[in-house]
Amino acid sequence: MSVEKVHCLIIGSGPAGYTAAIYAARAGLKPLMYAGSQPGGQLMITNDVENYPGYPKGVNGPLMMEDFRNQAARFGTEIRYGLIEKVDFSGTVHKAWADDGKEIHADSIIIATGASAKWLGIPSEDKFKTNGGGVTACAVCDGFFYKGMDVAVVGAGDTACEEAAYLAKICKKVYLIVRRDEMRASLIMQNRVKNISNIEIVFNSVTDEILGDNMVVGVRLKNTETDVLSEIAVSGFFVAIGHDPNAGIFKGILDMDDAGYLKTTPGTTRTNIKGVFACGDVQDTVYRQAVTAAGTGCMAALDAERYLAAKEVPATV
Repeated sequence: MSVEKVHCLIIGSGPAGYTAAIYAARAGLKPLMYAGSQPGGQLMITNDVENYPGYPKGVNGPLMMEDFRNQAARFGTEIRYGLIEKVDFSGTVHKAWADDGKEIHADSIIIATGASAKWLGIPSEDKFKTNGGGVTACAVCDGFFYKGMDVAVVGAGDTACEEAAYLAKICKKVYLIVRRDEMRASLIMQNRVKNISNIEIVFNSVTDEILGDNMVVGVRLKNTETDVLSEIAVSGFFVAIGHDPNAGIFKGILDMDDAGYLKTTPGTTRTNIKGVFACGDVQDTVYRQAVTAAGTGCMAALDAERYLAAKEVPATV
């Protein structure tokens, strides 16, 4: 197996990875990117993006990621459509192995592998989330499209409460679907949603089916105590049962929190390993927006550039 040496290896794409690539390439680091299993990240299943600056009329998610990719490539980023399957950060030179058989030795590494929304796993969910028909996992991203409508949120934690409270400001009515007879959200969040007049909490209920042909028109619920089925009419269905960070290959190597998100030094993108930086949703448990991911991608590239300069590893202009 031949060894390939690079100044900067970027693992993952999406807004964070592509922005890191743009900055790293402009700094002369000649970054190599492995785009991952879903090049472009979660925006590849987002039809309309209306809250990213620079797109006054909104933009299709995949088209926006194509713009990001083309900009990164224009400045010299080498983009490969493949996966990094294993890493070794124990030495002064960081090593990574890709699914194309390449062994890569990198002076610096930027991790932008993102996070994946957890889904319910029912067939109708897949149908509507891929065609933009009314199923989504981000109220801040997509809530605007349901202004004045009735919507449903499924989940029982703080995230679900936050999503429901946000939607209640712009939607006519919000149904919060909770599996058990109590919520697991913090008490302050529970009290918050209980005191919002247009939120109705539906306890002891699970989603049996999302109804509609091309667009969501309702949801069929099953009572977990009686098995009785009921239907509610909604135009949007928001899944808020959490996210999983895509950080499995770094387990036992990089510091993580209890949920598996990579830890970075506050105010930076530095991990516990020198020369390894993390940006985007793989290290963001709070915001999880395209614009914040892009911002940390910029930070990671600048952090990597400064790290290499301090080591006197010359960049190639």
